[in-house]
Amino acid sequence: MAKLTFLGLGVMGYPMAGHLAKAGHEVTVYNRTAAKAEAWAAEHGGRHAATPRETAQGAEIVFACVGNDDDLRAVCTGDDGAFAGMEAGALFVDHTTVSAAVTRELAGQADAQGLGFVDAPVSGGQAGAENGQLSVMCGGAQDDFDRAEPVIDAYAKICRRLGESGAGQLAKMANQIAIAGLVQGLSESLAFAEKAGLDGRALVKVISQGAAGSWQMVNRHGTMLDDQFEHGFAVDWMRKDLGICLDAADELSVSLPVTALVDQFYKEVQQMGGGRWDTSSLIKRLRRD
Repeated sequence: MAKLTFLGLGVMGYPMAGHLAKAGHEVTVYNRTAAKAEAWAAEHGGRHAATPRETAQGAEIVFACVGNDDDLRAVCTGDDGAFAGMEAGALFVDHTTVSAAVTRELAGQADAQGLGFVDAPVSGGQAGAENGQLSVMCGGAQDDFDRAEPVIDAYAKICRRLGESGAGQLAKMANQIAIAGLVQGLSESLAFAEKAGLDGRALVKVISQGAAGSWQMVNRHGTMLDDQFEHGFAVDWMRKDLGICLDAADELSVSLPVTALVDQFYKEVQQMGGGRWDTSSLIKRLRRD
């Protein structure tokens, strides 16, 4: 059992840190809103601290799951950052979805301080975090991954190293690119079925067993048909992720026409007031006609 730190207790981080505590690890948490860290410590019996630096002191592995590039820099660097509190030989594992550029930047700083660094973004959403069934895509040195993987197993369905620093983030981009097209396709399919007078649930029961089947179809068709979107992965966060994908595609000279189009569709959903709706709310655009 290890002495661990978890930075960021949002809809993903809160249950992920809980799984680590349930696995028997000694966990200290930090959250920008201190009340959430206090609530987590009361629920799981761990500790909380006032700054990332204080939280990270003495930890063997420091985990983070925050919002974006700037949030990650804020919890890592500076006088109150986690790097300032970590001892040489400790390992930083980042579950945030960020750019590969900031990952490589922070991995370089960690290396200069004698720290390990693994980028390990996740897929599976809030339900995956709560149920301990996340897919974890990792980049970094093999030795660092080998230290992290048995601990990550507390909330992972699968955890794989895909290459050196930044590879995990690039894999997460590929994941989000695939999801964007799937959700748009499902939205169009269900909207078409509605207009055609088909029973959407009966339709999905059939087509989900064939080549059209997907996680999105199985887990989101019901709420899409019921026009319910107050759950799941928010449109605002998806647009953040797709922006990262499109920037990386520009750097790589890769064309992502469907991703760029779906990103604009999500922008329309934001303009409809749906920034906090689940990503499956793309169907709302199609119901306006």
